[in-house]
Amino acid sequence: MTTLIRNEQRPVRAELRRGRLRAGRYSLRFDPRTVLVCLALIVVTACLVVLSVGTGTYELSPAEVLRTFAGNGPPGAEFIVLDLRLPRALVAVLVGFGTGMAGAVFQSLTRNPLGSPDIIGFGNGASAGALVAIIFLNAGAPQTALGALVGGFATAAAVYLLAWRRGVHGYRLVLVGIGVSAVLGSATSFLYIRADIGKAAQAASWMIGSLNDRGWNEVKMAGLGLVVCVPLILVYGRRLTMLEMGDDTAGALGVPPERSRLILLCVGTGLTAMGVAAAGPIPFLALASPQLARRVTRAAGPNVLPAAWMGSLLVTAADLVTQRVTGSALMPVGVVTGVGGGLFLAWLLLRERKAQHV
Repeated sequence: MTTLIRNEQRPVRAELRRGRLRAGRYSLRFDPRTVLVCLALIVVTACLVVLSVGTGTYELSPAEVLRTFAGNGPPGAEFIVLDLRLPRALVAVLVGFGTGMAGAVFQSLTRNPLGSPDIIGFGNGASAGALVAIIFLNAGAPQTALGALVGGFATAAAVYLLAWRRGVHGYRLVLVGIGVSAVLGSATSFLYIRADIGKAAQAASWMIGSLNDRGWNEVKMAGLGLVVCVPLILVYGRRLTMLEMGDDTAGALGVPPERSRLILLCVGTGLTAMGVAAAGPIPFLALASPQLARRVTRAAGPNVLPAAWMGSLLVTAADLVTQRVTGSALMPVGVVTGVGGGLFLAWLLLRERKAQHV
Protein backbone atom coordinates (compact mmCIF):
# COMPACT_ATOMS: atom_id res chain seq x y z
CA MET A 1 0.00 0.00 0.00
CA THR A 2 2.81 2.39 0.88
CA THR A 3 4.48 1.82 -2.48
CA LEU A 4 1.21 2.47 -4.29
CA ILE A 5 0.70 5.79 -2.51
CA ARG A 6 4.23 6.94 -3.28
CA ASN A 7 3.84 6.05 -6.93
CA GLU A 8 0.61 8.06 -7.09
CA GLN A 9 2.17 11.10 -5.40
CA ARG A 10 5.12 11.37 -7.77
CA PRO A 11 3.08 12.29 -10.91
CA VAL A 12 1.11 14.85 -8.87
CA ARG A 13 4.28 16.54 -7.65
CA ALA A 14 5.74 16.50 -11.14
CA GLU A 15 2.55 18.06 -12.54
CA LEU A 16 2.69 20.83 -9.91
CA ARG A 17 6.31 21.59 -10.72
CA ARG A 18 5.37 21.92 -14.40
CA GLY A 19 2.48 24.25 -13.54
CA ARG A 20 -0.44 21.95 -14.22
CA LEU A 21 -3.19 20.77 -11.88
CA ARG A 22 -5.49 17.93 -13.00
CA ALA A 23 -8.92 17.00 -11.62
CA GLY A 24 -10.48 14.24 -13.68
CA ARG A 25 -11.08 15.48 -17.22
CA TYR A 26 -10.23 19.07 -16.29
CA SER A 27 -6.78 20.62 -15.98
CA LEU A 28 -5.52 24.01 -14.88
CA ARG A 29 -2.27 25.50 -16.13
CA PHE A 30 -0.39 28.01 -14.03
CA ASP A 31 3.07 29.48 -13.64
CA PRO A 32 4.53 28.35 -10.29
CA ARG A 33 6.65 31.49 -9.96
CA THR A 34 3.61 33.71 -10.59
CA VAL A 35 1.63 31.89 -7.91
CA LEU A 36 4.47 32.31 -5.41
CA VAL A 37 4.78 36.01 -6.29
CA CYS A 38 1.04 36.54 -5.73
CA LEU A 39 1.20 34.76 -2.38
CA ALA A 40 4.20 36.85 -1.32
CA LEU A 41 2.45 40.08 -2.35
CA ILE A 42 -0.66 39.07 -0.39
CA VAL A 43 1.37 38.32 2.75
CA VAL A 44 3.37 41.57 2.55
CA THR A 45 0.21 43.60 1.90
CA ALA A 46 -1.52 42.01 4.90
CA CYS A 47 1.47 42.88 7.10
CA LEU A 48 1.41 46.48 5.88
CA VAL A 49 -2.32 46.68 6.58
CA VAL A 50 -1.71 45.61 10.19
CA LEU A 51 1.07 48.21 10.56
CA SER A 52 -1.08 50.90 8.95
CA VAL A 53 -4.07 50.17 11.20
CA GLY A 54 -1.80 50.42 14.25
CA THR A 55 -0.31 53.76 13.17
CA GLY A 56 -1.68 57.02 14.51
CA THR A 57 -2.02 59.20 17.56
CA TYR A 58 -3.29 56.17 19.47
CA GLU A 59 -0.42 53.80 18.64
CA LEU A 60 -1.07 50.05 18.62
CA SER A 61 1.41 47.22 18.22
CA PRO A 62 0.78 44.56 15.55
CA ALA A 63 -0.13 42.07 18.29
CA GLU A 64 -2.70 44.50 19.72
CA VAL A 65 -4.19 45.06 16.26
CA LEU A 66 -4.54 41.32 15.70
CA ARG A 67 -6.09 40.88 19.15
CA THR A 68 -8.56 43.66 18.33
CA PHE A 69 -9.52 41.86 15.12
CA ALA A 70 -10.13 38.76 17.24
CA GLY A 71 -12.35 40.75 19.65
CA ASN A 72 -10.11 40.96 22.72
CA GLY A 73 -8.00 44.06 22.10
CA PRO A 74 -7.12 46.91 24.51
CA PRO A 75 -9.93 49.11 25.87
CA GLY A 76 -11.20 51.56 23.24
CA ALA A 77 -9.18 49.97 20.45
CA GLU A 78 -12.16 48.36 18.75
CA PHE A 79 -13.70 51.68 17.73
CA ILE A 80 -10.38 53.12 16.53
CA VAL A 81 -9.35 50.02 14.61
CA LEU A 82 -12.63 48.77 13.14
CA ASP A 83 -14.50 52.05 12.62
CA LEU A 84 -11.77 54.61 11.90
CA ARG A 85 -8.66 52.94 10.51
CA LEU A 86 -9.65 49.61 8.97
CA PRO A 87 -11.94 51.13 6.28
CA ARG A 88 -9.10 53.37 5.12
CA ALA A 89 -6.73 50.39 4.88
CA LEU A 90 -9.31 48.28 3.01
CA VAL A 91 -9.99 51.10 0.54
CA ALA A 92 -6.24 51.23 -0.14
CA VAL A 93 -6.15 47.47 -0.82
CA LEU A 94 -9.29 47.42 -3.00
CA VAL A 95 -8.47 50.55 -5.01
CA GLY A 96 -4.90 49.38 -5.55
CA PHE A 97 -6.14 45.95 -6.65
CA GLY A 98 -8.62 47.33 -9.18
CA THR A 99 -6.35 50.05 -10.55
CA GLY A 100 -3.39 47.70 -10.91
CA MET A 101 -5.54 45.19 -12.77
CA ALA A 102 -6.96 47.92 -15.01
CA GLY A 103 -3.42 49.08 -15.80
CA ALA A 104 -2.45 45.55 -16.84
CA VAL A 105 -5.50 45.31 -19.11
CA PHE A 106 -4.85 48.63 -20.85
CA GLN A 107 -1.12 48.06 -21.26
CA SER A 108 -1.82 44.64 -22.74
CA LEU A 109 -4.46 45.97 -25.13
CA THR A 110 -2.25 48.83 -26.34
CA ARG A 111 0.92 46.70 -26.22
CA ASN A 112 2.61 49.77 -24.75
CA PRO A 113 3.95 50.33 -21.21
CA LEU A 114 2.61 53.90 -21.39
CA GLY A 115 -0.90 52.71 -22.25
CA SER A 116 -2.22 53.01 -18.69
CA PRO A 117 -5.64 54.58 -18.03
CA ASP A 118 -4.22 57.59 -16.19
CA ILE A 119 -2.08 58.54 -19.20
CA ILE A 120 -4.51 57.84 -22.07
CA GLY A 121 -7.34 59.82 -20.49
CA PHE A 122 -9.68 57.21 -19.02
CA GLY A 123 -8.76 58.15 -15.46
CA ASN A 124 -9.05 61.86 -16.26
CA GLY A 125 -12.51 61.28 -17.70
CA ALA A 126 -13.64 59.55 -14.52
CA SER A 127 -12.11 62.38 -12.49
CA ALA A 128 -13.92 65.03 -14.54
CA GLY A 129 -17.24 63.25 -14.11
CA ALA A 130 -16.73 62.95 -10.36
CA LEU A 131 -15.70 66.63 -10.12
CA VAL A 132 -18.90 67.73 -11.82
CA ALA A 133 -20.84 65.74 -9.24
CA ILE A 134 -18.82 67.15 -6.32
CA ILE A 135 -18.67 70.80 -7.38
CA PHE A 136 -22.04 71.42 -9.03
CA LEU A 137 -24.31 68.73 -7.59
CA ASN A 138 -22.96 68.69 -4.01
CA ALA A 139 -22.89 64.89 -4.40
CA GLY A 140 -22.26 62.26 -1.79
CA ALA A 141 -20.40 58.98 -2.33
CA PRO A 142 -23.04 57.23 -4.51
CA GLN A 143 -23.53 60.24 -6.79
CA THR A 144 -19.76 60.74 -7.05
CA ALA A 145 -19.35 57.11 -8.08
CA LEU A 146 -22.06 57.52 -10.70
CA GLY A 147 -20.39 60.67 -12.01
CA ALA A 148 -17.04 58.89 -12.24
CA LEU A 149 -18.62 55.99 -14.14
CA VAL A 150 -20.39 58.31 -16.58
CA GLY A 151 -17.25 60.38 -17.14
CA GLY A 152 -15.05 57.32 -17.56
CA PHE A 153 -17.33 55.57 -20.04
CA ALA A 154 -17.97 58.79 -22.00
CA THR A 155 -14.21 59.28 -22.32
CA ALA A 156 -13.70 55.65 -23.30
CA ALA A 157 -16.36 55.97 -26.00
CA ALA A 158 -14.79 59.17 -27.34
CA VAL A 159 -11.27 57.73 -27.43
CA TYR A 160 -12.48 54.50 -29.02
CA LEU A 161 -14.41 56.27 -31.77
CA LEU A 162 -11.62 58.77 -32.50
CA ALA A 163 -9.05 55.96 -32.66
CA TRP A 164 -11.23 53.77 -34.91
CA ARG A 165 -9.84 53.15 -38.36
CA ARG A 166 -10.86 49.71 -39.58
CA GLY A 167 -10.42 48.65 -36.00
CA VAL A 168 -8.59 50.09 -33.01
CA HIS A 169 -4.87 49.55 -32.69
CA GLY A 170 -2.63 50.23 -29.71
CA TYR A 171 -0.53 53.15 -30.90
CA ARG A 172 -3.60 55.10 -32.12
CA LEU A 173 -5.40 54.45 -28.85
CA VAL A 174 -2.42 55.83 -26.92
CA LEU A 175 -2.00 58.92 -29.12
CA VAL A 176 -5.69 59.78 -29.15
CA GLY A 177 -5.93 59.09 -25.42
CA ILE A 178 -3.07 61.47 -24.63
CA GLY A 179 -4.80 64.19 -26.63
CA VAL A 180 -8.14 63.59 -24.92
CA SER A 181 -6.34 63.59 -21.56
CA ALA A 182 -4.95 67.06 -22.31
CA VAL A 183 -8.43 68.34 -23.17
CA LEU A 184 -9.85 66.87 -19.97
CA GLY A 185 -7.06 68.49 -17.96
CA SER A 186 -8.14 71.88 -19.31
CA ALA A 187 -11.78 71.06 -18.54
CA THR A 188 -10.82 70.16 -14.97
CA SER A 189 -9.05 73.52 -14.56
CA PHE A 190 -12.19 75.27 -15.83
CA LEU A 191 -14.27 73.41 -13.23
CA TYR A 192 -12.00 74.73 -10.49
CA ILE A 193 -12.45 78.29 -11.73
CA ARG A 194 -16.25 78.00 -11.71
CA ALA A 195 -16.40 76.46 -8.21
CA ASP A 196 -16.54 78.36 -4.94
CA ILE A 197 -13.49 78.31 -2.68
CA GLY A 198 -14.78 75.61 -0.33
CA LYS A 199 -15.74 73.20 -3.09
CA ALA A 200 -12.55 73.92 -5.01
CA ALA A 201 -10.44 73.10 -1.95
CA GLN A 202 -12.38 69.87 -1.37
CA ALA A 203 -12.03 68.88 -5.02
CA ALA A 204 -8.31 69.76 -5.10
CA SER A 205 -7.60 67.52 -2.12
CA TRP A 206 -9.61 64.71 -3.69
CA MET A 207 -7.92 65.12 -7.10
CA ILE A 208 -4.48 64.36 -5.67
CA GLY A 209 -5.65 60.92 -4.61
CA SER A 210 -6.50 60.69 -0.94
CA LEU A 211 -7.60 58.09 1.60
CA ASN A 212 -8.54 60.66 4.23
CA ASP A 213 -11.93 60.17 5.89
CA ARG A 214 -12.66 57.04 3.89
CA GLY A 215 -15.31 54.85 5.52
CA TRP A 216 -17.32 51.73 4.93
CA ASN A 217 -19.33 53.38 2.13
CA GLU A 218 -16.15 53.70 0.04
CA VAL A 219 -15.21 50.12 0.93
CA LYS A 220 -18.56 48.90 -0.37
CA MET A 221 -18.20 51.04 -3.50
CA ALA A 222 -14.74 49.73 -4.37
CA GLY A 223 -15.70 46.17 -3.44
CA LEU A 224 -18.77 46.27 -5.68
CA GLY A 225 -16.63 47.35 -8.62
CA LEU A 226 -14.27 44.42 -8.05
CA VAL A 227 -17.11 41.91 -7.68
CA VAL A 228 -18.58 42.98 -11.02
CA CYS A 229 -15.42 43.52 -13.07
CA VAL A 230 -12.74 41.11 -11.83
CA PRO A 231 -14.55 37.88 -12.87
CA LEU A 232 -15.00 39.27 -16.38
CA ILE A 233 -11.32 40.13 -16.67
CA LEU A 234 -10.31 36.69 -15.42
CA VAL A 235 -12.63 35.05 -17.95
CA TYR A 236 -11.23 37.17 -20.78
CA GLY A 237 -7.61 36.92 -19.58
CA ARG A 238 -6.78 34.30 -22.18
CA ARG A 239 -8.09 36.61 -24.89
CA LEU A 240 -5.72 39.32 -23.66
CA THR A 241 -2.81 36.98 -24.27
CA MET A 242 -4.07 36.24 -27.77
CA LEU A 243 -4.62 39.92 -28.58
CA GLU A 244 -1.01 40.66 -27.64
CA MET A 245 0.00 38.43 -30.57
CA GLY A 246 -1.90 40.63 -33.03
CA ASP A 247 -5.43 40.69 -34.41
CA ASP A 248 -4.70 38.28 -37.25
CA THR A 249 -3.26 35.66 -34.90
CA ALA A 250 -6.09 36.15 -32.39
CA GLY A 251 -8.70 35.77 -35.12
CA ALA A 252 -7.02 32.62 -36.43
CA LEU A 253 -7.17 31.17 -32.91
CA GLY A 254 -10.91 31.82 -32.67
CA VAL A 255 -10.83 35.08 -30.68
CA PRO A 256 -12.91 37.96 -32.17
CA PRO A 257 -10.40 40.82 -31.79
CA GLU A 258 -12.58 43.91 -31.89
CA ARG A 259 -15.40 42.56 -29.75
CA SER A 260 -12.95 41.23 -27.15
CA ARG A 261 -11.08 44.54 -27.12
CA LEU A 262 -14.29 46.52 -26.65
CA ILE A 263 -15.44 44.33 -23.74
CA LEU A 264 -12.06 44.54 -22.02
CA LEU A 265 -11.94 48.31 -22.52
CA CYS A 266 -15.35 48.65 -20.88
CA VAL A 267 -14.44 46.42 -17.93
CA GLY A 268 -11.09 48.17 -17.45
CA THR A 269 -12.83 51.54 -17.57
CA GLY A 270 -15.29 50.36 -14.92
CA LEU A 271 -12.43 49.35 -12.60
CA THR A 272 -10.69 52.68 -13.18
CA ALA A 273 -13.85 54.68 -12.53
CA MET A 274 -14.68 52.85 -9.30
CA GLY A 275 -11.14 53.37 -8.03
CA VAL A 276 -11.33 57.08 -8.84
CA ALA A 277 -14.73 57.36 -7.15
CA ALA A 278 -13.47 55.69 -3.96
CA ALA A 279 -10.11 57.42 -3.52
CA GLY A 280 -9.61 59.95 -6.29
CA PRO A 281 -7.07 59.56 -9.11
CA ILE A 282 -3.88 58.07 -7.62
CA PRO A 283 -1.01 59.06 -9.94
CA PHE A 284 1.15 56.47 -11.72
CA LEU A 285 -0.41 53.51 -9.93
CA ALA A 286 -1.85 51.94 -13.08
CA LEU A 287 1.42 52.60 -14.91
CA ALA A 288 3.85 51.15 -12.37
CA SER A 289 1.95 48.13 -11.02
CA PRO A 290 1.93 45.98 -14.22
CA GLN A 291 5.55 46.85 -15.03
CA LEU A 292 6.79 45.93 -11.55
CA ALA A 293 4.68 42.77 -11.54
CA ARG A 294 6.07 41.63 -14.88
CA ARG A 295 9.64 42.17 -13.71
CA VAL A 296 9.02 40.15 -10.55
CA THR A 297 7.17 37.24 -12.17
CA ARG A 298 9.37 37.21 -15.31
CA ALA A 299 6.32 35.84 -17.12
CA ALA A 300 4.94 36.84 -20.49
CA GLY A 301 1.35 37.96 -20.89
CA PRO A 302 -0.76 40.57 -19.12
CA ASN A 303 -0.09 39.33 -15.53
CA VAL A 304 -3.42 40.73 -14.36
CA LEU A 305 -3.44 39.12 -10.90
CA PRO A 306 0.19 39.94 -10.02
CA ALA A 307 -0.39 43.51 -11.22
CA ALA A 308 -3.54 43.74 -9.09
CA TRP A 309 -1.79 42.58 -5.91
CA MET A 310 1.19 44.80 -6.71
CA GLY A 311 -1.23 47.74 -6.88
CA SER A 312 -2.62 46.84 -3.46
CA LEU A 313 0.90 46.66 -2.06
CA LEU A 314 1.92 50.01 -3.55
CA VAL A 315 -1.11 51.94 -2.26
CA THR A 316 -0.93 50.35 1.19
CA ALA A 317 2.81 51.08 1.41
CA ALA A 318 2.32 54.66 0.22
CA ASP A 319 -0.42 55.21 2.80
CA LEU A 320 1.82 53.83 5.56
CA VAL A 321 4.65 56.12 4.43
CA THR A 322 2.40 59.19 4.56
CA GLN A 323 1.35 58.34 8.10
CA ARG A 324 4.84 57.47 9.37
CA VAL A 325 6.66 60.37 7.71
CA THR A 326 4.16 63.15 8.39
CA GLY A 327 2.95 61.81 11.73
CA SER A 328 -0.68 62.14 10.63
CA ALA A 329 -3.13 60.68 8.14
CA LEU A 330 -3.92 64.02 6.47
CA MET A 331 -1.32 63.91 3.69
CA PRO A 332 -2.84 62.59 0.43
CA VAL A 333 -1.46 59.24 -0.64
CA GLY A 334 -1.21 60.55 -4.20
CA VAL A 335 1.73 62.73 -3.18
CA VAL A 336 3.86 59.68 -2.41
CA THR A 337 2.75 57.71 -5.49
CA GLY A 338 3.27 60.80 -7.65
CA VAL A 339 6.88 61.24 -6.52
CA GLY A 340 7.66 57.53 -6.68
CA GLY A 341 5.83 57.08 -9.98
CA GLY A 342 7.63 60.01 -11.56
CA LEU A 343 11.00 58.52 -10.64
CA PHE A 344 9.86 55.13 -11.93
CA LEU A 345 8.69 56.65 -15.23
CA ALA A 346 12.05 58.41 -15.67
CA TRP A 347 13.85 55.11 -15.01
CA LEU A 348 11.58 53.26 -17.44
CA LEU A 349 12.16 55.79 -20.22
CA LEU A 350 15.93 55.74 -19.59
CA ARG A 351 15.93 51.94 -19.73
CA GLU A 352 13.97 51.93 -23.01
CA ARG A 353 16.41 54.47 -24.46
CA LYS A 354 19.40 52.32 -23.53
CA ALA A 355 17.71 49.26 -25.01
CA GLN A 356 17.25 51.05 -28.34
CA HIS A 357 20.96 51.94 -28.51
CA VAL A 358 22.06 48.35 -27.84
